[in-house]
This record gives sequence, C-alpha cells and structure tokens, in this order.
Amino acid sequence: MFDQLGRWVAPLQSPPRRVVSLVPSQTELLAYLGLDHEVVGITRFCIHPPEWRHAKTRVGGTKDFSVEQILSLRPDWVLANMEENDRERIERLAGQVPVWVSDVRCIDSACNMMEAVGMATGRYVRAQELTNQIQTGFQALGQPLAGRRVLYAIWRKPWMFAGADTFIDAVLRRLGAVNAAACWAGRYPTPDSGQLASSAADLLLLSSEPYPFRMRHAHELAAIGWCPPEVRLVDGAHYSWYGPRLVRLFGK
Repeated sequence: MFDQLGRWVAPLQSPPRRVVSLVPSQTELLAYLGLDHEVVGITRFCIHPPEWRHAKTRVGGTKDFSVEQILSLRPDWVLANMEENDRERIERLAGQVPVWVSDVRCIDSACNMMEAVGMATGRYVRAQELTNQIQTGFQALGQPLAGRRVLYAIWRKPWMFAGADTFIDAVLRRLGAVNAAACWAGRYPTPDSGQLASSAADLLLLSSEPYPFRMRHAHELAAIGWCPPEVRLVDGAHYSWYGPRLVRLFGK
C-alpha cells in the first residue's frame, strides 16, 4: 500500500503482527482499532491509552527515538509522521523495515490516514466507522467560530502560533474561524509586536500543548503591544491530534 508521501510500503506480514508507533495520535488510533497485542513499541509521548505506557516498550521521543531499539523489537510495520518524526532517523529505519509515513494537514487527510491504517491492519470497518463519526460530527457541530478572527498560541518565549498549512489551521477553518496567523510567513510563525497589533484578532486560544498555557500568560501579550479582546483555554489534543480524539470536539 502507498503511504501519504506516495511511497509503496508493504508490511512484512499482512496484516502486521508487530507494530511500532512513533506518533501519539496514531498510537491512540491503533488502540481504538483494538490492536493491543500487535503494538510492541511506542514513544514516551504516547500517553493514550494510559495503560500502554507501562505495557509497551518505549523507544524514545518522536524526534530522538532509538533506531536500534526499534529494530530489536523486530517490527514488521512502523507508523510514523512526516512532521512529528526526525527525517534522518526515519530514513535509516525505512532502509531496514517497512515504515508507513503519514502527512496530515487537514480533516480529509486525517480521515484518509485512519482508513489506510485500518486497511493495513485488518480493521478497515472499525476505522471507517470512526471517520464517518468525525465527518458527521463536524457537520452537526456547524461553525461555532464563524465570524471570529482567531490566533491559536502553541508556545511562548518566543510566542508562536499555528499558521497556514497546519492541521490546527484546518480545524479552525472547519469551525468557521479566520486564522489571523495564516498570512504570516511560516507554518508556525513567531510574530513581532507590530504583526500582533495589526492582526485584528478578536479571540486568542491558548492551547494546553505543547506549551501548557494558563490564563495569566495572556497578560504577557499586553506588555508587547497587544491585548486580546477575548481569551479561551483549549485542550490542544482536540485541535492537533489527528485521530479518535477529534471526536472530543463534539463533546463525546
């Protein structure tokens, strides 16, 4: 089967019996698909499901995973992501075992990833039920942020926001928002005070990850010349995890 980079990647066994996941949201997807016995390795950032943190071998982080440790697990399929994983290590790994790489930048590509993983692991029906739930959930939710001009913060010191061509941007647009950072250079821009002041954003979303924002952090923006009219704390997993956690956006 082809991965989302257009590479042909066939598991050594079909369906694979020994899987390593290097992406937290995709690890949660594998759990949702019922692959408890098949998954043998995960990263230290794979916190869902919580019981897997001690039951599975942790092979390092998403960027600094150990190629040697992964190979020692004798996987017949490795699940990775273009943005989240270190490219050089993925290339080293792909020279020795099948590595399926996702490239998720919108809701549709997330659903395509879920169904492809379901197909490869013999869980296509379960995966399709999930993607149908996600698509119908977005339709039922409508556009609760329609008319809002939003900045979505992911880091501070320096302040960093989700820009264009990111999964977060796609979710915001699906909810009806205009991403005020989409016109700035880079996928995760670090604007200066002038850009913030001229952004015309009327809503600041402070994410719980990767930086654990608190409401008090919004006051720091006033010190550099911008005071957001409205601030909300949001669960970052609902906006950035491209797997079953998307369903949480619908209150389920």
